[in-house]
Amino acid sequence: MALISSSSSSSSSSVIRSSIASNSIPSRELKASWIQSLRPLDRVGFQSTTIDGHRRQRGSVRPVSAETKRSDSAIPSAGTMDAAEVGDKTGPEDFEKLAKELESASPLEIMDKALEKFGNDIAIAFSGAEDVALIEYARLTGRPFRVFSLDTGRLNPETYQFFDIVEKHYGIHIEYMFPNAVEVQALVRGKGLFSFYDDGHQECCRVRKVRPLRRELKELRAWITGQRKDQSPGTRTDVPVVQVDPAFEGKDGGIGSLVKWNPVANVEGLHIWNFLRAMNVPVNTLHSRGYISIGCEPCTRPVLPGQHEREGRWWWEDAKAKECGLHKGNIKQEELSQVNGNGNGAMQTNGTATVSDIFNSQNLIGLSRTGIENLARLNRRSEPWLVVLYAPWCNFCQAMEESYLVLAEKLVDIGVKVGKFRADGDQKAFAEKELQLGSFPTILFFPKHTSRPIKYPSEKRDVDSFMAFVNALQ
Repeated sequence: MALISSSSSSSSSSVIRSSIASNSIPSRELKASWIQSLRPLDRVGFQSTTIDGHRRQRGSVRPVSAETKRSDSAIPSAGTMDAAEVGDKTGPEDFEKLAKELESASPLEIMDKALEKFGNDIAIAFSGAEDVALIEYARLTGRPFRVFSLDTGRLNPETYQFFDIVEKHYGIHIEYMFPNAVEVQALVRGKGLFSFYDDGHQECCRVRKVRPLRRELKELRAWITGQRKDQSPGTRTDVPVVQVDPAFEGKDGGIGSLVKWNPVANVEGLHIWNFLRAMNVPVNTLHSRGYISIGCEPCTRPVLPGQHEREGRWWWEDAKAKECGLHKGNIKQEELSQVNGNGNGAMQTNGTATVSDIFNSQNLIGLSRTGIENLARLNRRSEPWLVVLYAPWCNFCQAMEESYLVLAEKLVDIGVKVGKFRADGDQKAFAEKELQLGSFPTILFFPKHTSRPIKYPSEKRDVDSFMAFVNALQ
């Protein structure tokens, strides 16, 4: 049954990436207030049972996710399944109020509220990564639940194996959905298997992910995602725990017909991993090899020291593009923030908040547009320069800040000037044309005897790698 774990945890539950393990909080520090009680919630209609000395609950209602036979539809209609009745339809303004009420609630409490409110008309979106935590929280509520996943046809073998492990561990059937074969065929025949490396990932994601999701969400009134505020630079920092979906429609059709629940929106990634270990939950074996955010095989790779977790996705594109389209409603505010960038160290992100400048140190020199133009024009310089092109709102730049400041201290001692140039907003077009800006951060070395700057080619952002680059060019 989906309400209890019908088998022991898979051996893959012990396989945790070393990069995450070395930074995680010890399990003994897990706060009860964070996950509330780990005992399934007592409720009418459930009976207590003792199995091998452990207290278990058995539902009098047969859980949707424990059905032994798959339906013909990827997400069957509510009338074909046994589940809780759906409550009255609630307007958008009510969910704004509910989001405020649940802002400090635990993921378990939020999950319980979502399942209670929508019954069979809600399902968990599972990508095959650390969002397996959502399934564990759903199990802990003691309520029936449903899980669906997008099979794009381009996933890693390890992810397909993980799907099977999760189904067996929880005794559930994941409801898989697939892209339209005719659309995929047209895309591949017209542009090849790897067109996204040349013209961006949006078209491929639209065919393989967004359109299949759109079709299936029209069979639901709500869905549950694993979005976290710390996940993606600029696009997820304002994600509420519950919202009217800004991009997709539900089964009733029209704006406001679909509700989106984000139970772990306020939870940091390290705490998610702490929870997975504490509950002995199986994880994707790719995590043990440095993968944090996991998507399709051609568009996912391990992250390096000092990199943000989303840098393993679509690494050839700018930071603002780190969404596949499933959560495209998040992007509007981020795009507005970039337009409002004023180049003076602060930037509007909404009506009131600002993003503080970064890379602040007495060892760093902030360059204006005129300053970096003059530096680039010099054929001979009295000292070499290392300059970072950055945007303060970029999580990738923020993740690199500490190592860059340490690097600046070291370079001052060997006669290398260290600078920074804010290259977003009005300066971005100039930086792309004249300074080789591809994505944030971009690092340039200006040698003493050569006019053209040399771009740092690696994505390793530790101090030793930076030093090796500078020493090789001095």
